Amino acid sequence: MRAIAAIGAILIWSTAVFAQDRAITVASTTSTEQSGLFGYLLPEFSKAEGIKVKVVAVGTGQALDIGRRGDADVVFVHDRPAEDKFMAEGHGVKRFDVMYNDFVIVGPKSDPAHIAGDKDVVDALRKIATAKAPFISRGDHSGTHEAELRLWKQAGIDVGTGKDSWYREIGQGMGPALNMASSLNAYVLSDRGTWLSFKNRGDLTILTEGDKRLFNQYGVMLVNPVKHPNVKEQDGQAFVDWLISPSGQQAIAGYKIGGKQLFFPNASH
Repeated sequence: MRAIAAIGAILIWSTAVFAQDRAITVASTTSTEQSGLFGYLLPEFSKAEGIKVKVVAVGTGQALDIGRRGDADVVFVHDRPAEDKFMAEGHGVKRFDVMYNDFVIVGPKSDPAHIAGDKDVVDALRKIATAKAPFISRGDHSGTHEAELRLWKQAGIDVGTGKDSWYREIGQGMGPALNMASSLNAYVLSDRGTWLSFKNRGDLTILTEGDKRLFNQYGVMLVNPVKHPNVKEQDGQAFVDWLISPSGQQAIAGYKIGGKQLFFPNASH
């Protein structure tokens, strides 16, 4: 009887250890974390698949670098040119569209650059630069920061000349950037999801939105286990598959704040 009990205890212990081992690391963006999406989404995934998820929320550039080192099983980010480079280098298995939202320019209601209602984001940025109105840049090589830099380039503005005066890079995520913009009554480019979940708005409001150039696509990739053998291929792929499945897509669509949907699923297999 003692031997049977001992065997039973070992089996229970082995099962518990196996269950604890079912965990993956996802390198993702501050927007997915700070918008509250992961807090809503991950319990749904863990309940469905029995796999826990640890999220490392950084800028997209940093998230992809974590994937390049093999320190994450999955990367879930939003900067298509950088994602394509990651794939071309052989660090990812396959990239999938997951969801989208858009960027907006947020600024003080007093609007010293007079961009309110401007549907042309490039024109709005030119007005901000001309007025030398305070602008907060994340400056962290995130997907949002890279999108911002591309827009300044399209506007023909060299923001390097504005540093330490009207243009300020802070090297931090979306939440801190919005907090600083709120405290300084400055302009900032934000993803709409983080803005909708942001509480400390002060005098800030959305001033420019709706330009097709503000479209913000998110993609997910399993880190290549051939290049990085420590990657948990099966469980990482289970997360990718769930995100783009009808269940995952429905869960993404179901996340709302104040009745407003933050992300719009658009996976195509």
